[in-house]
Amino acid sequence: MESKKNEGLNLKKLVPLAIIVIVAIIGFVTLRDYLTFETLRDNRETLIQFRDNNYLVTSLIFLAIYIIIVAFSLPGAAIASLTGGFLFALFPGTLYNVLAATIGATIIFVAARMGLGDFLSRKMDTSTGTVQKLRDGLRENEISVLFLLRLVPAVPFFVANLLPALVGVKFRNFVFTTFFGIIPGALVYTWVGVGLGEVFARGEAPNLGIIFEWYILGPILGLCALALLPILINVLRKNKKGNE
Repeated sequence: MESKKNEGLNLKKLVPLAIIVIVAIIGFVTLRDYLTFETLRDNRETLIQFRDNNYLVTSLIFLAIYIIIVAFSLPGAAIASLTGGFLFALFPGTLYNVLAATIGATIIFVAARMGLGDFLSRKMDTSTGTVQKLRDGLRENEISVLFLLRLVPAVPFFVANLLPALVGVKFRNFVFTTFFGIIPGALVYTWVGVGLGEVFARGEAPNLGIIFEWYILGPILGLCALALLPILINVLRKNKKGNE
């Protein structure tokens, strides 16, 4: 009886995930009009002056705010990435963006896995048929699939944080692929942020769709193809064994 109870869903473990969901909803309603390009533009001189006088403190505050934005799936992640480039240049701006996004993603990953991931993973382990094939395929190609989730621009960031937790991927693989998988996108947005001074001077808005331009998207799709290659090789090997 006790073992069956332990196999069920532990409501106490849902608390961190529930807090994240509640804060995300509140944040979306209350902060979406503040974490904007216009807010950054209107406060740019104050931010630059504060950074020049308190560089280390500014760096720590920026990292903390970015981590909170990602961990609670708040609006403004793109603006935060631009701010990283605007305040800290391409380097260490890109490093700050990648580090903060990885930490924030890891927080939501742990909360989701603690709340639902372990339970759903056990369900998948005892499943058969199509679910079993999907589970086995994911575990055989875990690194490649996780890299694809990070590299494909069309996959929302919060989806790439939650989905791996719900299907029971390894923690170290999640952190590794998150850190290195988001570097291309972070590099692009940080680069755009570096040029915000000129954008402000012209009274224009930054082109956040630049990541979908072919000279940017092409290399990213190339990385996607490399991530997909091990999966294709495994499929071909299985088909070959099946025909022997």
